Amino acid sequence: MEHETEQGFDFYSPYSHGFVRVSVCVPEVRVADTIFNAERTIALARRCSDEGAALVLFPELGLSAYSNEDLFHQDALLEASLEALRRVVEASSTIGCVLVVGVPLLIEQKLYNCGVAVSRGSILGVTPKTYLPNYREFYEKRQFTSALQSRVNEVKLFDQTVPFGNDVIFSASGVRHFAFHMEICEDLWTPIPPSTYAALAGATLLVNLSASNITIGKAAYRRELAAGQSGRCVAAYLYAAAGQGESSTDLAWDGEGLIFENARLIAEGERFSSEEQIVTADLDLAALVQDRMRLTSFNDAASTHRDVLRGIRTVEFSFDSPKLNDTARALRRSIPRFPYVPSNSAERDERCYEAYNIQVHALAKRLRHTGIQKLVIGVSGGLDSTHALIVCARAMDLLKLPRTNVLAYTMPGFATSSGTRANALALMSALGVTGTEIDIRPSCMQMFRDIGHPFASGTPQYDVTFENVQAGERTSHLFRLANAHNGLVVGTGDLSELALGWATYGVGDHMSHYNVNASVPKTLIQYLIRWTIESRQFSEQTGKILQAIVETEISPELVPGGTTGSEPAQRTEDHIGPYELQDFHLYYTTRYGFRPSKIAFLAYSAWKDRNSGLWPADLPIERRHAYAVADIRHWLEVFLFRFFQISQFKRSCIPNAPKVGSGGSLSPRGDWRAPSDSEARVWLEELAARVPNE
Repeated sequence: MEHETEQGFDFYSPYSHGFVRVSVCVPEVRVADTIFNAERTIALARRCSDEGAALVLFPELGLSAYSNEDLFHQDALLEASLEALRRVVEASSTIGCVLVVGVPLLIEQKLYNCGVAVSRGSILGVTPKTYLPNYREFYEKRQFTSALQSRVNEVKLFDQTVPFGNDVIFSASGVRHFAFHMEICEDLWTPIPPSTYAALAGATLLVNLSASNITIGKAAYRRELAAGQSGRCVAAYLYAAAGQGESSTDLAWDGEGLIFENARLIAEGERFSSEEQIVTADLDLAALVQDRMRLTSFNDAASTHRDVLRGIRTVEFSFDSPKLNDTARALRRSIPRFPYVPSNSAERDERCYEAYNIQVHALAKRLRHTGIQKLVIGVSGGLDSTHALIVCARAMDLLKLPRTNVLAYTMPGFATSSGTRANALALMSALGVTGTEIDIRPSCMQMFRDIGHPFASGTPQYDVTFENVQAGERTSHLFRLANAHNGLVVGTGDLSELALGWATYGVGDHMSHYNVNASVPKTLIQYLIRWTIESRQFSEQTGKILQAIVETEISPELVPGGTTGSEPAQRTEDHIGPYELQDFHLYYTTRYGFRPSKIAFLAYSAWKDRNSGLWPADLPIERRHAYAVADIRHWLEVFLFRFFQISQFKRSCIPNAPKVGSGGSLSPRGDWRAPSDSEARVWLEELAARVPNE
C-alpha cells in the first residue's frame, strides 16, 4: 500500500510519535532456584521483545527470590545468583528490549539488594537499594547494606566495568526522551525517594523492582504511592511486585504489576494470579516532556536542588526503536474518544457536577459584584443557549432571586425551524423565566436596505452578509434590552466554536457581558444537559424538553432551505467538521502542543473502529462513528487552518468567562495567548508530510 508520507517516517508506529512500549513482568519463581528463575525471566523477556517493548521490569531479587532470608548469607546462593545474571546477560544479546532484573550482589565485602539494567549482551549499570526496611515483618538490614554505605561508583561484572549507585539515569541514544532510573521497593515509601532527584535531572521513566508482600489494604496504598510519585515527578512509574512462588512461611504475595503515567493508571495486572503476568503499555514520554516544559514549578524545584542534581550521572546507551509488525503497531493504551467527557459514568457525573457548579457560581459572583439582578439571554433552542439558560436559572436560585429576573428572548429569523422555536418557547416557560419572542426579520430587512444587499429587493442571496446581519441583529437587540432593563447579557458560545472561529465577530454571537460557556466544549455541553436531565435538576417536563433539544441536529439556522424555505439548509458539521473529532483535535493541540501527525495518530487509534473501545454508555449506537485516516487528515487540516490562522483575533478580545476544565480555556487572560497574525503553514506542512492520505 502506498502511503503519501515523509520518507522513513512510519505513521502507524507508536515509536514515531513519542511513545515507548514497556512491560512489567511477574514470573513464577522458586525460592533459591536461580536457574529456574533465570529461565522464566528470559522466556518472558523474549515474549515482550516480540511485542516491541523497549523496557521490561521484573520484581525485586527476582533471580534468587526475595524470601530467602538468611540464605542470602550462603556463598552457594550468591554464586548461583551471579550465574543466573550471567545467563540473562548472555540471552539478552538476542532480545530487543532493556531488561531490569533483581539480584543480590556481593560488592566491596558488602551484600547489596540490586537492580541491574541489561541490554543486548551488556550490563548498563547497577542500582543498589537505598532504604532498607527493618520494622514489622522486615529485617533487610540483617542481610543487606544500603546504597548510602557504598564507597564506590563503579563495579566490575563479567569483565565489564559498569556504573554503580542510586544516582544513575540510563538514556537511550536512539529513542527521544527514553531515560530511566531504577529504585527498589522501600525507596518509594520514603519522604524523598531517589527517583525524585532522577526525575528532576531528566529521567522520564521511573522503575521500581519490588517484592512487597501483601496485607489487607496495602495494595491501595501502593497504588497511591506509585500514582503520587508519577504525578509529582511528571513521569511514568512502573511497579513490579513479587508473586507466585515466593515463600509463604510468614508472608503472602499478590504479584501486582502497575504502570502509571503522570498520576494516571495506564495498565495493571491481575493480583493473586496463578499464572505468570505480563502487563504492557505504550507510555507517552513526549507528553511528559511537554508538561515539564510548561510547568514552571517543576523547573524551579530542579533549580532548588541543583547541588544534588549535579551529582546525578547520565549513562547513554545505544538503543534504536523496535521495528513493529502490523499487529504490534496497535497502540497499547486506551485513548478516550471524548477527552473532555469521561467514559466512566461516575466520573462523568462528577465532571458535569463540577462544570455546572463552576458556571453557576461564577455567574452569581458577577451579579453580586455588579449589583445587577437581571440577566438577558438569547435562546435559540440549540445546545449552547439551552445550557446557558439553565445556568442562568440556577444562578437566580442561588442568589434567592426570582427566575423571572432572567429575561430570555427567542429571536426567529429567516431560517429558524419550527422545532427549535417550539423548544425555545417551551423551555423558557418550563423554567419559569421571563420569555419573550422578537421577530428580527423586520430589522434585518432594514439593515439589508441600508447596506444595499440584494435580499432587500427580493434576490435570495444567502452569503456571509446575509448570515451575519441576523447574528448581529440578535446581539444588538440583547445589548439594548440589557440597557433598558439594567441587565447583564449572558453569552452562550462554547469553546469549540471559539477554537474554530465559528462565531460572528463583535456585535454578534461572539460578544456578551459574561459568557458562561466559553471554556466548555460542544461535546461536554451535550452531556451537561443530559446530566441535568438524569440528576433531575429541574422538573420532569423540563427534562423532556431538554431531551428533545439534545436530539436536534446542530445548525446555525441562518440560511433557509427545504421545499418551503422554512427549514435550515445548513449543517454546521458539514462546514467545520464533526465536533466530536474537532474537540479531540482541540484538546491535544492546546493541552499538550502535539504536532499534527501525532494528533492524527491518536485520533486514528481512538476512532478507527466504531465497535470497539470505550464509549459513553448512554451514547446511542447510531451516534457512534468511525473515521479513516483520510477523514481525520481532512478535518484536522480544516481545524489547523481555522485555529492557527484565521480565528485568533476573535479570541483575543473575548468576554470574561470562568475556566471550567483542565482541558483549558482560550481566553488571553487564561491558558492561551497567541498572536492574531500567525501563519498555519508549519502545522499544515507537517500534517501533509507525515499523515497518509488514504
